Order: sequence, then structure tokens, then C-alpha cells
Amino acid sequence: MAIKFQYNKTSLQQIEKQLKIRERTLPIIKNKESALRMEVKHCKDDASDLEVRLESQIQAYEAMFALWNEFDASLLKVKDVHLGIKKIAGVRVPLLENIEFEITPFSLFNAPKWYADGLNLLKELANTAIEREFTLAKLSLLEHARRKTTQKVNLFEKVQIPGYKDALRKIKRFMEDEENLSKASQKIMKSQQQKRKEVLG
Repeated sequence: MAIKFQYNKTSLQQIEKQLKIRERTLPIIKNKESALRMEVKHCKDDASDLEVRLESQIQAYEAMFALWNEFDASLLKVKDVHLGIKKIAGVRVPLLENIEFEITPFSLFNAPKWYADGLNLLKELANTAIEREFTLAKLSLLEHARRKTTQKVNLFEKVQIPGYKDALRKIKRFMEDEENLSKASQKIMKSQQQKRKEVLG
């Protein structure tokens, strides 16, 4: 990205202003990037923990597989998933507040003894699966935000700040050269006037 400028004082002031803005903003963006990087790491850890927990719950479910044939699956439904929103380093991410289940009443006397345990197991399984999905959605949002922030850091650090510094250097050099030429031409004119006076005088 080439920075457009003109060789004059107005352009010099505008470029100095733009450079100062970027130099002041860069540390803030870097802090945001490192905060997002840490959040992404925590989120990945949470996701893998949930993956392990889900896997062990599925194994517990499969251990009782023969019994599940007689289980009435309509007894348990996810009624509602309550969400919130949390800001992490300026990024809005969904927050899983709680999951509401609806359990259809059943006769404890007529149903097999293990139904209550089965319901608890299914609740835990559903809870973990939903929590995992939310963690993955949160991870996706955070990774996207971190990538965007990293791009901005790189743009400022590697392109814009060096570009503005280079433009400043060029403008200052040009203005110095112009000033030197102006002084030199004034000296030449003075010396020529001096010579004329001496010739005429």
C-alpha cells in the first residue's frame, strides 16, 4: 500500500498526524491480540476437556446399551437454552447461562429402577454436547477476531508505520533541498548584485 502525499507542509502535518495515531493505537491492538490469543487457548482447552467428558459419557451410555431399548426417549426434552453475551477483548461472544430440560412425569413404580439414572445420564450427555457446541462457536468467533486483529497489527507494524515514516523522510528531505536551493540562489543573486555594484560603482 503506497502512501499518497505531496511535497508540502500541509501534507507533512497530515502524515505526522496519521503516524502518531498509528503509533498510539499499535500497543492497544497488540494488547487486544494477546488477550484474544490467550482466550483462544483457554477456549481450545475447554473444548478438548468437553470432548473428553462427552466421550466418557457416551461410553457410559453405550455400557447400558441393552437397557436403552426399553427406555422411553420422549421422557426428556431440551426445553430452552438460555444465552447471554459476554465481551472478551471487545468481541461479543455467546455465553451459555443454563439449559432447561422438560421431563415428562412417569410412574416410578411401573418404570424400571434405572430410569432415574438413565434420565440423569441423558441430561448430562445433552448438557455436555450443548456446552461443547457453544464452546466451539465461541472458539470460532474468537479465532476470527484474533486473525483480524493480527492482520491489523501486521498492517500497522509492517506497512503503514514504515510507509508513513518513509513519506515523512522524503518530504523533509525535499523541503530541506528546496530550502538549500533557495539559500544558494539567494547567495548567487547577492554576489551578482555585489559584482554589478562594483562594476558600476
